[in-house]
Amino acid sequence: MTRTVYVNGEYLPETEAKVSIFDRAFLMADGVYEVTSVLGGKLIDFDGHAVRLERSLRELDMRAPCSKDELLEIHRKLVELNGIDEGMIYLQVTRGAAADRDFVFPDPDEVSPTLVLFTQNKPGLADSPAAKKGIKVISIEDVRWGRRDIKTVQLLYPSMGKMMAKKAGVDDAWMVEDGFVTEGTSNNAYFIKGNKIVTRALSNDILHGITRAAVLRFAREAQMEVEERNFTIEEAQGADEAFITSASTFVMPVVEIDGKAIGTGAVGPRATRLREIYLDESRKAAV
Repeated sequence: MTRTVYVNGEYLPETEAKVSIFDRAFLMADGVYEVTSVLGGKLIDFDGHAVRLERSLRELDMRAPCSKDELLEIHRKLVELNGIDEGMIYLQVTRGAAADRDFVFPDPDEVSPTLVLFTQNKPGLADSPAAKKGIKVISIEDVRWGRRDIKTVQLLYPSMGKMMAKKAGVDDAWMVEDGFVTEGTSNNAYFIKGNKIVTRALSNDILHGITRAAVLRFAREAQMEVEERNFTIEEAQGADEAFITSASTFVMPVVEIDGKAIGTGAVGPRATRLREIYLDESRKAAV
């Protein structure tokens, strides 16, 4: 079935969707994005994603293409048109397409932002087999730009990191800067020691994950201790459990880092329980 996508006010078959070759996301990576999961035909954490989008746009002095309510309506319409029960909606906003390539930003009164959304149908998203067996990661150097808190489309190095992991025969990579873990290639990173979850504190160094915020809130409500600080690969290797969070993986256990098994080498009870709580509570709050 051909997907229906959204491009600048129009719902179109994906085969008919077009964006200018002069769009600044194509020429300059001058754009931001969000990915919102869909479970049971409803949107997970939509408000959090919308608020973060607003922040990303503000940090880049980029004009919002529409209101949050209008974005919600577009998301719901795409879910309906494409019959999505479980999956994701990708949203991208760019600074638009000027008449020619130029490093200088185009006048926002003359060039409108580009808004594109499309769905990805992922049956069984919440019941991923990987969550039962866990994933394996390697560590790689973090050489990204300094504003990782802005969710831009500058994803070349994270993509390279995914390929490094694939070449090493594992599932993903954790990035390391100045001896400390920043985050995964497309997720936030954590380890558990005893009843304590350790994860890097929010700053410009990491993405302010929407799933991260929810999971840490649920963990505290479940009487788990949360410590936000820098940590090393060696610390994580010596943990009882480890996991990642993202909008598309929810809570995903990590069972091996750089070839060393974490804890027993099997998925642990705390990460499993956090995943269950996150999915249960998110479904209740879904829109």
